Amino acid sequence: MKVMVIVKASTASEAGEMPSEQLLTEMGRFNEELVKAGIMLAGEGLHPTSNGARVRFAGKNRTVTDGPFAETKELIAGYWIWKVKDLAEAIAWAKRCPNPHEEDCDLEIRPVFEMCDFGEAMTPELKAQEERIAAEAKRNAGD
Repeated sequence: MKVMVIVKASTASEAGEMPSEQLLTEMGRFNEELVKAGIMLAGEGLHPTSNGARVRFAGKNRTVTDGPFAETKELIAGYWIWKVKDLAEAIAWAKRCPNPHEEDCDLEIRPVFEMCDFGEAMTPELKAQEERIAAEAKRNAGD
């Protein structure tokens, strides 16, 4: 199964404070372990929301709001995509992770939908389309 591991934002990450050399070193080691174990598929940190925007959908209307956004505890500072056998394995790896911030923080683990999760709504035509899109996206990523 694939999971997204979400690093929740902190006051410091939203202020644009960069991690220390020590934290970068520790996270580099952890990421190497994930890659060597065949767990890590992707992972990146995100700029603070002051550099971003939100697009709100209300029917056919679209409203753009520039960052920053309130409620730091609901914001994302980074993520990984991991391939694990089950949620328990993802939790075990998350517990080994260095604290991504100088302050208390949370990692949130969310399973990624697979085509089979959509049941009969995922017709053979839609499945073929999704496979074509995934192949093209992989080419775009340079893999």
